[in-house]
Amino acid sequence: MTAILVDVERDDSPAETLDLEADIERAHRLARLLDTEFGIAGFRFGLDAIVGLVPVVGDAITFLAGLYPIHIVRKHGLGEHVERRMIANLLIDAFGGALPVVGDLFDVYFKANVLNVRLLEKAAREARVTSSHRPTRQPLQRHPS
Repeated sequence: MTAILVDVERDDSPAETLDLEADIERAHRLARLLDTEFGIAGFRFGLDAIVGLVPVVGDAITFLAGLYPIHIVRKHGLGEHVERRMIANLLIDAFGGALPVVGDLFDVYFKANVLNVRLLEKAAREARVTSSHRPTRQPLQRHPS
């Protein structure tokens, strides 16, 4: 009987790359909706600032929506460091936005979702560079046992 040794590596196939690109585009649209969709007198704001006017529930809803980029980081294995920074941004946004009156102004200025999409894009770029420098795979070889 002969054994076949197989070196298993993650395959960054074109389909997986397209999937990441589609996820990043969805995260962009969500960040735009939550943080910069509307503008008045030169100030950009989104649903985060509007929905955040409803105490507790509004901030909880926007916090949950803001978890989507973190899901993408986990799904594509882009790194725990990026994930921790994104969570920190969301927590700053949640706690800052929870303050009565001042928190509503804070929601207009602090754009956690936009920051998180930038972090996501940077992590994706770095992952692409890393995967393009991987050695090419060797064909399967049969080794006698």
